[in-house]
Amino acid sequence: MKNLFRILASFLLVGVLSIGAAAQANAARYDNDIQSRVSTELGKKAVFHNLQASTEDGIVTLTGDVNTYQNKLDAAKKVRKMDHVQGIRNLITVGTSASDSELQAKLDHKLCYDRIGYDNRFNFVTVSVQDGVTTMMGEVRQPISKDSAYSIVSSVPGVKEVVNNVKVAPVSGFDDQIRIAATRAIYGDSVLNRYAIDPMQPIRIVVDNGKLSLYGTVESKMDKDIAGIRAGGVFGVFQVQNNLVVAKS
Repeated sequence: MKNLFRILASFLLVGVLSIGAAAQANAARYDNDIQSRVSTELGKKAVFHNLQASTEDGIVTLTGDVNTYQNKLDAAKKVRKMDHVQGIRNLITVGTSASDSELQAKLDHKLCYDRIGYDNRFNFVTVSVQDGVTTMMGEVRQPISKDSAYSIVSSVPGVKEVVNNVKVAPVSGFDDQIRIAATRAIYGDSVLNRYAIDPMQPIRIVVDNGKLSLYGTVESKMDKDIAGIRAGGVFGVFQVQNNLVVAKS
């Protein structure tokens, strides 16, 4: 009986290996065609002119350099859509001409203006940069805000890679009511209404299941304290976390 099991196992193993070999051979038969189509497609856009591609068993390896991380993603996406491509090895490098501190300042500035006129004051996104690798943190009201921030960061020259750890707040009509009420309470205050003038530096109101967090920079400790008091007086808020930073004089 044991010998029978060994024989059956051997047949099954041979069958599996045969299927795998056949699949590999089938993928390999398209390599030349894939190679030709990839080269043609990448040659259509100037941003991809420094890229090279090689194909083996249907797997395309991309090398070379581009100006932005978004270009790197776009190149892989373009190739992945092609017929008979089994996978992508994206070894493209992103050139950098800026230091981490310069990238940090540029990203902070661009993100300040993101989603103005929509839900800007309800989003809080920060970035940290190390050796060109950018990590995004914070919380936003809608998925589109997370996508928008990611698009901005990915498109800045010098950013080599993006780690997107931004959280999207749960969908909640009650939280939306808190956001509206907190906006009226804070920006309606005669001391704080000046923070509504510059859309780049609002007091950001982040709400998550009744927990309200304040972010941004204010001119004095009194402004910070008043904002916290106004937020705490909003109906439905069970906790206020006042993360406002007082600007250095």
